[in-house]
Amino acid sequence: MEREYRGTIYACFTGYVVQAVINTFVPLLFLTFSTQYGIPLEQISALIMINFCIQLSVDFLSAFFIDRVGYRVCGVAAHFLAGAGLVMLTILPERFENSFLGILISVMVYAVGGGLLEVLISPMVEACPTKNKEKMMSLLHSFYCWGYIGVVLLSTLFFATVGIAHWKLLMLLWALIPFCNGVAFMKIPIYSLVEEGETGMSVKQLFSSKTFWILMLLMLCAGSCEQSVSQWASTFAERSLGVSKTIGDLAGPMSFAVFMGLSRFFYGKYGDKIPLEKFIFVSGILCLISYLMISLSPWPALGLMGCGLCGLSIGILWPGIFSIGSVVIRNGGTAMFAMFALAGDMGCGFGPFLVGTVSSWFQDNLKMGILAAAVFPVLLLIGCRIKGGVDLYRSGSCR
Repeated sequence: MEREYRGTIYACFTGYVVQAVINTFVPLLFLTFSTQYGIPLEQISALIMINFCIQLSVDFLSAFFIDRVGYRVCGVAAHFLAGAGLVMLTILPERFENSFLGILISVMVYAVGGGLLEVLISPMVEACPTKNKEKMMSLLHSFYCWGYIGVVLLSTLFFATVGIAHWKLLMLLWALIPFCNGVAFMKIPIYSLVEEGETGMSVKQLFSSKTFWILMLLMLCAGSCEQSVSQWASTFAERSLGVSKTIGDLAGPMSFAVFMGLSRFFYGKYGDKIPLEKFIFVSGILCLISYLMISLSPWPALGLMGCGLCGLSIGILWPGIFSIGSVVIRNGGTAMFAMFALAGDMGCGFGPFLVGTVSSWFQDNLKMGILAAAVFPVLLLIGCRIKGGVDLYRSGSCR
């Protein structure tokens, strides 16, 4: 049995690497796009919001069609859409008189693939007959971190040795990953989230559950806690230490990703010895401490240590809440995972927006923005203690 589902697990791990590729590599080329095609940075920056909005839409809509179409069809389509979007970026900008339109179409294509992957991968691993699902879920999500780190490091090395003028070649090389994994998805065994003879809960049934809404709050906070610091870590490092962007990227978001990956890997390795609900609560406390270190410390080095601590503290939140939802909401099914992804993505967008907005009120003082975003770990801790929330994990029942 283990040999049968091992291929499924490995393909899902690679699926999160694909997510990292499409979310991380293209932003590295924004300045190149602006220079090469004469596109204003204001237009280029809009691609981030477009990608985000499409993934949110897919998160929501997938709750209504994935079970009908099937995981295999959607999984294969997601990978090929992701790969096709990357390939199109090497062709379409020069095929249109308005190069931005070619880039926009390409981003929209891989954004649909990315949104599908976000909804599909976690429930596929949850459905596998593994012995400790919490450990496996945490290990799964660590591969997004390793993918992020690999994309940044290997791309930086490629640009430094081969030259950024050859970015299309690297784009095609990265596109091989989703295409190859899409072929793997045609063959791997896929297991059902719900037991034979039963059906997953509908969106309407989920919306009537108090526990579901508490977990949605926790997912919103998880996304906000993660991206509020991650999206601004490079800028914070540059301004605090007065270093170049390259050094700032390594000192800020790279260190954040490394510690986030280590946290997920640690629980994936030793999670059977640590109660998940306690690990999440302690992580929430550490997250709040990290926000206070970043925003209130008079020493830049201590603020940067706070960035690393934040990555360490939020690593378990997203996969941990997924695992808890699977236990406390019986037969939540695909709809539950889709709604959790929607809430998490909303947090990923709202958190950085709050940081940027509040910072602008205080003359672009990022510390004030991060301090305002400390509301998210506070809400997370409150949500963990609401009766019917994470504490339900002990009883394994849904109210």
